[in-house]
Amino acid sequence: MSLKKFTDYLLFEKKYSALTVKAYQTDLQSFFDFLESEYGETSNDEINYSQIRSWIVFLVENKISNRSINRKISSLSTYFKFLLKVGDVKINPLAKHKALKTSKKVQVPFSESEIKTVLDDFDFDDSFEGVRDKLIIELFYSTGIRRIELVELKLSYIDFKSSTIKVLGKRNKERLIPLLNSVAETLNCYLKYRNELETIVDNDNLFLTKNGVKIYETLVYRIINDYFSKASSKVKKSPHILRHSFATHLLNQGANLNAVKELLGHSSLAATQVYTHNSIAELKKVHVSAHPRSKKQ
Repeated sequence: MSLKKFTDYLLFEKKYSALTVKAYQTDLQSFFDFLESEYGETSNDEINYSQIRSWIVFLVENKISNRSINRKISSLSTYFKFLLKVGDVKINPLAKHKALKTSKKVQVPFSESEIKTVLDDFDFDDSFEGVRDKLIIELFYSTGIRRIELVELKLSYIDFKSSTIKVLGKRNKERLIPLLNSVAETLNCYLKYRNELETIVDNDNLFLTKNGVKIYETLVYRIINDYFSKASSKVKKSPHILRHSFATHLLNQGANLNAVKELLGHSSLAATQVYTHNSIAELKKVHVSAHPRSKKQ
């Protein structure tokens, strides 16, 4: 069976984004290239776990991280589950596979003072790019959206009357997020500059480059990294850390976990709970300062 039927299944039935489907294609092509070079032409029902295990060893020997290997194996497992579903194979060779152990990476959020430094103390250029960059930072921190969600924002997603912005999350799941007044002001300023661009190619998209084309993910990453490198000594300075900061700071201020879950677009509370570890420190401070027995310790 061709990969196209599988990718069509991911796109049209599972509603995965084109970017996610591309990642699946890359992972599967990597496996099939290895399979052909080591074992020759092999049909789907001839693939066994021993061959897959050889691929895993090959990846490890090539310094691929366990986290990346697990992602590749997950893609392959999804493919075989699909083949089982359509009757192209009778067994899933990965049915009893156990994921490789990975170390948990602690995502350290920006402090409130670091974000204040960037948004309040920095002089953003009074230009299209300066206002655009500030709006990108404000949106990340005030809404907690993902990088790809920001890149894919459309002009039509903004509702100034209700002060909300529509976001298309994973599997095209929609959610509405409130816009702070300060962000709406920056947004209005940006739109004025945007309308003055000489050429606009991708008119539907909210965020553009100075050449009028849709902004891209690496540029968004570079914007966040450049600005926060001037205000923070943290190793990682990325859009995801701003999303992490958004969630952590809300929880520190007593926001309901379920509300934060909805704002982030998570499908389960378990995904949101990873942000609570930073809030424990704040809870301890409140507990010690407010509990009547704390001074007896």
